[in-house]
Amino acid sequence: MDTILDQAVAALRGGLTVLYPTDTIWGIGCDASLPGAVERVYSIKRRDRSKSMLVLCTASQLGTDRWCTADGSRPTTFILPAALWRPALGSLVADNLPADDGSLGIRVPHDEFCQQLLRRLGRPIVSTSANLSGRPSPACHADIGEELMARVDYCVPPLPGLGGQGGQGSRIVKIAPDGSSTVIRP
Repeated sequence: MDTILDQAVAALRGGLTVLYPTDTIWGIGCDASLPGAVERVYSIKRRDRSKSMLVLCTASQLGTDRWCTADGSRPTTFILPAALWRPALGSLVADNLPADDGSLGIRVPHDEFCQQLLRRLGRPIVSTSANLSGRPSPACHADIGEELMARVDYCVPPLPGLGGQGGQGSRIVKIAPDGSSTVIRP
């Protein structure tokens, strides 16, 4: 496992894209601080740039565990306004990653592989489903299309124990500047 983590981190540090298992489904990502790498993920997915992507980060990178999970039962992505995420992650997030309104989706994964990847890199990682835009999200590594795999720079191999929770995406909660919340996806 250490060798795979080292290879993935080397690719991320080199500005490359990575296909990797997250705490929900397999994802495509890059070092969130590199605008060129972020742009490459959009290109690989053929995704409209108006549809923002989220980042995975550690609670220590955020400076709080407040956004780690909503209720502990399921991975939760929080869409935070700039006033809440910029103080902690501002310089660690490329300008072409937040949504047009300045908000950013953030998830603190509890999955050990993701945690190790984040700790070793020391910066947030872009996370978006491993599919071409408009196509279904893959439930497992075997469901990832060959065309997409060929477009990514480094692919974490499908090892036992790696890869999402049955292909279920995260719960999504949007936090307003006043602190109120709206569940976007239960």
